[in-house]
Amino acid sequence: MSDMELKDKLKTYRISQSEYEKINEVLGRPPEGVEWALFSALWSEHCSYKSSRVHLKNLFSKSKRVLQSFGENAGVIDLDQGEKVAFKMESHNHPSFIEPYQGAATGVGGILRDIFTMGARPIALANYLCFGNPKAHRMSRLVEGVVAGISGYGNCVGVPTITGQTEFHSRYDTNILVNALAVGYFGAKDPVVTSVASGEGNLVVYVGAKTGRDGVHGASMASESFDESSESKRPTVQIGDPFFEKLLIESCLEVIRKDLVVAIQDMGAAGITSSSFEMASKGDVGFEIHLDEVPLRDPSMGPEEILLSESQERMLLVCTPENLKPIQEVFSRWGLDAHPIGKVISERRVILHWHKEVISDLDPHVLTENAPMYERPFKPWAYPFKKSELSLSLEIKELKSTLMSQVKSAMGTSRRWIYRQYDQRVGAKTARDCDSSLSVQRLPESGRALSLVLGCRPYMMRLDAFLGGADSIFEPALQMAVKGFEPLAVTDCLNFGNP
Repeated sequence: MSDMELKDKLKTYRISQSEYEKINEVLGRPPEGVEWALFSALWSEHCSYKSSRVHLKNLFSKSKRVLQSFGENAGVIDLDQGEKVAFKMESHNHPSFIEPYQGAATGVGGILRDIFTMGARPIALANYLCFGNPKAHRMSRLVEGVVAGISGYGNCVGVPTITGQTEFHSRYDTNILVNALAVGYFGAKDPVVTSVASGEGNLVVYVGAKTGRDGVHGASMASESFDESSESKRPTVQIGDPFFEKLLIESCLEVIRKDLVVAIQDMGAAGITSSSFEMASKGDVGFEIHLDEVPLRDPSMGPEEILLSESQERMLLVCTPENLKPIQEVFSRWGLDAHPIGKVISERRVILHWHKEVISDLDPHVLTENAPMYERPFKPWAYPFKKSELSLSLEIKELKSTLMSQVKSAMGTSRRWIYRQYDQRVGAKTARDCDSSLSVQRLPESGRALSLVLGCRPYMMRLDAFLGGADSIFEPALQMAVKGFEPLAVTDCLNFGNP
């Protein structure tokens, strides 16, 4: 390969020169064929957290209440009396900026799948949205599209959106933030299922909607910065169907509660690539996958497109051979595919077949455990606005003027026009909704109250990132405490710029 060809290849797959050299090192040779696509997806910022993993390791997650945390699709917290909840928050910023309706809608769909893949029934949604100046270029369309996407998907799938926050500031003029959270419920008899594959000879089964070309290279796109070409990236934004998602929720929960599933994972970012390699790696086993067996919307799709497609409403599960027929009967009743595409093997290798050809044969750890981990240079934190003494010399006249300007601004207006578009009461378990400072739901079996609140005040973050970070934990915990709730757990959804 010439230098020019290599340069084009690295640009196409969004791989840096140093990362290419590391790929050569871990493989002992240059990547070939679809291996370029595999490394592009699983070593992207979006999938590997290569710039933030070093810091995320410092977060506290050890508690007798924590049943699942880092490494699984969602965290699971023990509420006592046999009840548990799963919850997770995730951003969908880039897709929402490019195509606001579908970007926001599929953000809701994706976070729901992370919940019910654990075996929990989704009971609540929430969102944290940051928009720019309402008069900025495209901003009115972005606001309208994002809110419509969240309500369109959440309302149709039948899960209430019970709380949230919306910020307006010029700093988001060219990079809006769209963060979605979902909560799921486990009753006393409901099992918690993980994505850890096991059992030599067990079947790898594709379930849900058919695979199309939407979302191809979506994971690596989501790791990029915006530029003048962002509009051209619309084909990498997924297209969601909330009615299909509802069918998938019911069918997945049914086979999980019938104890027919060994492991299961959502085909999220990087699609079948991430789900297959991650499930095999976690279980320290191998997969043999036949890509020509994947159900397709377009039969002309090639192996790379199948591997990287991020078509929505799809899952990958592992089951014993004798449980395949009962699983297919359940999914058929809900009108969905459940098609075996491979099997579990004892040796830790993921072997990809395309018709009668082996197109890749790799140890999954090469992709999941060997991604680069960057320790970006940083300076010791200094409080930017620290004063030796506090001056309160603001005149009453000036205070009135400041107050009136805030009231007239986008930040000072009511958010009811946003959250009234969300169905907050579907399921009949919402006791406090978006009109309250924190939301409350009744737990199905015990009738106890479960509270949910979103934290982070952006103006605090702009004043001082360290104090703003501390405030994002303290302020919502205090809101709960003053209403009589005991804060039990927190999840973060950190949105940073290009490292």
